Amino acid sequence: MKEILLRYRMPAIISTVVILVLAVGLGWAAVRSSASSQPLWRDATGFPDPVANSTPSPAPSLESSKTITMSSVGDIVMGVAPDRLPANDGRNFFDQVKHLFPADLVMGNLEQVLTDDTGSNKCGPTPSENCRTFRTPPRYAERLRDAGFHLLNQANNHGADFGSQGYLNTQKALEAAGLHHTGAKGRITVMDVKGLKVAVLGFSSYARDNSLTNLATAKEIVQKASGMADIVAIQVHWGAEGADKSHVKPGTEYFLGENRGDPIAFSRAVIDAGADIIFGHGPHTMRGAELYRGRLIVHSLGNFSGGTGLKGGEVVGWGGVLKATLTADGAFVSGTFASTIFDSTPGVPRPDPQQNALKRLRDMTQQDFPSSGARFGADGSISTL
Repeated sequence: MKEILLRYRMPAIISTVVILVLAVGLGWAAVRSSASSQPLWRDATGFPDPVANSTPSPAPSLESSKTITMSSVGDIVMGVAPDRLPANDGRNFFDQVKHLFPADLVMGNLEQVLTDDTGSNKCGPTPSENCRTFRTPPRYAERLRDAGFHLLNQANNHGADFGSQGYLNTQKALEAAGLHHTGAKGRITVMDVKGLKVAVLGFSSYARDNSLTNLATAKEIVQKASGMADIVAIQVHWGAEGADKSHVKPGTEYFLGENRGDPIAFSRAVIDAGADIIFGHGPHTMRGAELYRGRLIVHSLGNFSGGTGLKGGEVVGWGGVLKATLTADGAFVSGTFASTIFDSTPGVPRPDPQQNALKRLRDMTQQDFPSSGARFGADGSISTL
């Protein structure tokens, strides 16, 4: 009886299967045809990447998903509006160095705002040597995108040079260009990178940003991010400023009366809480790099570009691109560092054949972290102990 029933129901089953196959095929075709509206990356706020590839990325193989690469640069200033903007409206600003950027995730510290004049200037009508403001028009977000950046950090002492409106305008400009941002208080930017969830948080000593100085709240948000992602990366603006501030010492650092955090205490606290890699900036000079619990801490990447706003030349004009390879659970595998340099005018970054930043990075690492420092080869390769 069961065999008879099966025989009579076969045509219906075959029809159903055919319909299902056709439906799946049509559905896949629809997905492919609308791929440009499907973001490859989406951050914690639900903001999609409007410049996602027009076709879906191929599914990562098991082997390719085991590691990812991320690169970062230090402080970026592209110009000082309204009258000190780069040649060709900045379209070629990164041309000499953008070949150094490529990684699965490319980041930098945006030491300026992207806004028209808001009428609110933190320095008042007459900026002084100890108070300067940096801004370029919102369209300069496109210069960052075209260079190859994916995410910019706003958590620094120039993020609100033109008030809260300038801060928000910068976010809008980045989003309009398809770029991600991090640093705002409570913000956890989560992206899908080669099949892995990567959370990026920005910290500074200012109230509008995630707090560098309150270790309890810092650990809380890192723990939250760790629960949302496979890898947690930190962008942090810390430490005293100046060409003579290349050393990392225990204890709190101050600059112009401001508490700029305790880099050693902060880095260990957030790694204990779940962070996997730390990219530091703020001192305007290169600092050493160390390993703690298998996680890389780069204490300062120096200045990357000055745009006539930051001084260039010796020491303060030295920077570079640090690229790190991490396992799927965030452990450091290897890396590279490429040195760059810029002059005070026009402040455009270029490769440094003298490798000044690399030499400084290696020297500071050996002096400040003799037992825990990362190892740097003459070619810029970075390895574990």
